[in-house]
Amino acid sequence: MVDMRVSIGNLTLQNPIMPGSGTFAEGMTKVIDLNRLGAIVTKTITNDLREGNVPPRVAELRGATLFSIGIPSKGPDHYINELVPLYRNYTPPLIASISANTIEEFGELAARISVPGVVAIEANVSCPNLKKDGQAFGMDPQSTEEVIRAMKKSTDRQVWAKLSPNVGNVAAIAKAAEQGGADALVLANAILAMAIDIGSFQPKVANLMGGITGNATKPIILRMAYQSAQAVSIPIIGCGGISTAEDALEYMLAGCTAVQVGTANFISPNAMIRIIDDLTAFCERRGVTRIADLVGAMKVHEAKMLELRAGL
Repeated sequence: MVDMRVSIGNLTLQNPIMPGSGTFAEGMTKVIDLNRLGAIVTKTITNDLREGNVPPRVAELRGATLFSIGIPSKGPDHYINELVPLYRNYTPPLIASISANTIEEFGELAARISVPGVVAIEANVSCPNLKKDGQAFGMDPQSTEEVIRAMKKSTDRQVWAKLSPNVGNVAAIAKAAEQGGADALVLANAILAMAIDIGSFQPKVANLMGGITGNATKPIILRMAYQSAQAVSIPIIGCGGISTAEDALEYMLAGCTAVQVGTANFISPNAMIRIIDDLTAFCERRGVTRIADLVGAMKVHEAKMLELRAGL
């Protein structure tokens, strides 16, 4: 038997697999056994009602998908009255995801959705800060820290910071989120990108640019997850290009406690269940009795280790 449990602060997950926000909805209850998941992360909500961006909003690329959805939201009342009661019927802990226009609004929304059934709140700090000319909160260490601090003052739930990959020094942002009181980091959101249709000469998404996700992003975000794991002491949840157990294992070996599966859910709704089963089978083959023992277990090449020890 393999112990598949992992811990994020005082929260114990039965396994390290959960959906990425925006890639999972209540319709999945008819497709997979939700009770098999480590946690349930719901789509990002905002205080205001939003339709999202105009179509086309999705474009398939080689090894990746370009999304420009625009965070459509039915608001916190719908979330509290409709979705939270639905997910209370399942055993995995429920993680809410929120986005806001200001630091104060992040705190207010966190307080509002801190209802029975919600155990943690993921802060989507990749959204624009209206008080800083639209620059994303997650691209500035101070703004990131202030968002997390405001949420921690407003709720007794765990606060997870979902960071942006569109930064030069992700470790600095990770440290800022930790200093603000984040209980965990999610690395990372989609990478800003664009694509053009050479037939119509138009961008493939109407918003001109969007976020690229999928297998092609994994080496980039895996690197960011590793760098962040070296910089902070709080748990990290890897998110980017995970479609197989091997992908999940890479993130865990790099220092991630758990992972989120995103684009793969659109391709194969059973992806998360398959990954859980394959992770268990891997551990059994390798004689690993606790999957948590794989977190940060990457072995650095000897030559590099000598450099590190010499401070080079």
